[in-house]
Amino acid sequence: MLKQYIAVDSMNIPPKGLLLAASSGLLLTASFPALGLDWLAWFALVPLLVSIQTLSVKKSFWLGFIAGFVHYLTLVYWLVYTMKAYGNLPLPVAISILVLMAAYLGLYIAFFAAGVSLGSTGPVGCLITIPLIWVSGEYLRSFLFSGFPWEFIGHSQFKRLHIIQISDILGVYGISGLIALSNTALWLCFLFLTKTRIRKFAVTRPLAVSALLTLVTAFCINWSYGSWRIRNVDHWISNAPSVKIGIVQANIDQSQKWDPAFQDRTIAKHINLSLAAAKGGPQLLVWPETATPFYYLSDTRLSAKVQEGIRTAGTDFLVGSPSFVHRTDRIDYYNSAYVISADGKVSAKYDKAQLVPFGEYVPLKKWLPFLGKLVENVGDFKAGEKGNAVAWMGYRLGIQICFEIIFPGLSRAMVQNQAGLLVNITNDAWFGHTAAPYQHFSMTVFRAIENRRALVRSANTGISGFVDPVGRVMAATPIFTEAVLLRSIPVLTDQTLYTRYGDAFARGCLVAVLVAALGKAARA
Repeated sequence: MLKQYIAVDSMNIPPKGLLLAASSGLLLTASFPALGLDWLAWFALVPLLVSIQTLSVKKSFWLGFIAGFVHYLTLVYWLVYTMKAYGNLPLPVAISILVLMAAYLGLYIAFFAAGVSLGSTGPVGCLITIPLIWVSGEYLRSFLFSGFPWEFIGHSQFKRLHIIQISDILGVYGISGLIALSNTALWLCFLFLTKTRIRKFAVTRPLAVSALLTLVTAFCINWSYGSWRIRNVDHWISNAPSVKIGIVQANIDQSQKWDPAFQDRTIAKHINLSLAAAKGGPQLLVWPETATPFYYLSDTRLSAKVQEGIRTAGTDFLVGSPSFVHRTDRIDYYNSAYVISADGKVSAKYDKAQLVPFGEYVPLKKWLPFLGKLVENVGDFKAGEKGNAVAWMGYRLGIQICFEIIFPGLSRAMVQNQAGLLVNITNDAWFGHTAAPYQHFSMTVFRAIENRRALVRSANTGISGFVDPVGRVMAATPIFTEAVLLRSIPVLTDQTLYTRYGDAFARGCLVAVLVAALGKAARA
């Protein structure tokens, strides 16, 4: 059966369909940073839906694949830069890997289109099934093959505070579902205006009007909740204790970062910026991921320089550094963050739990021994404990390193373990002057809203910044500049429905789709 659905149809797909599908892919990409035309997301899928409305499941699958392939090829194009510049891969190899990545991710939209075609039960049914199928696909992408929840369609709205507050109940999937509903309603209106059928079903004026009213009602309910929730959380913030945090963005060139000749200069730059920041009286200064380009505490000379700088600053530090632990029969390496008190002593340590495939470890290494890593380290990194919120000044910090911040379950687990603040340290120098740093930063906003926690982000080359529990970006740095930021941020303790129940909404969508699919198969 599966081959029947995904095999290339013997009949040619109309060129107009290919153009429409590719247009959806481009519109989706344009709704995300760096272009950031977020309003495009509300109708970006309409061309794809128009292209498949009368086609077979097989043709719909391939048009969905075209839309997805074009979207991800243009969204994560920066992989080529990273792999060539820092993985030292030949350009053809880097491009080939991007193509394979885009092809894999494109399958999610391919199955979405096939599902829409297979599950079409008329215009009314589409209003329900299309959002369900879209959200189910995003949810599957969040964890299949280690997961890649990069820029779901809901993330495009990260600047629209009134729209995205529902994330503290439904997660980003609630926004994605609303956007999918918008695309469906607009598609049905288009079909009515052009007198086009969905297979044997016609879209009448009452149906088109009802679709629009459904969208408007859902949007107004969401907006009203957002307005109320912003006022409500602002009241929490005004009555909450606060701490003053400083961020250090040293802008260390990635090509020099691991060169021993530059180690002393790197440490000196971080310390000098920290001493300048210390004049503002922060209670904690945050350095980026692997800010110390050596094994902290192991290299005694360089560690002593860092400790001297910390004692001079006279405040607590959070410092990113690689680390290792001697086991009986091996050495385990970690990507870590140390909490260091003002006297230079380590008070807590966090080890990164969600590692980057082919960057920090090689998946299926036993079967793929020829594949290398894209970062410079000694041996594969090991994963730390998920949800490990570390103690600091009577509070707990939910530290996430690099792309851990795009996984909502990690932030949620830390808040469940009493984290009062979220801290993301990263090194986005790998991405250069591409859209990736802006895309990466956009997703951090949702971690703050989902759990109603202030978020601190320190990035080697930017974007560093502060996000409050409403999702406001309180401050942000340009990329590839030296910068210091200081802010007093609130420490909240209440847990949201999302923190308690996680992706229940997304799981419910997936269950509904599977039940409907099984029911359809049973009737066939």
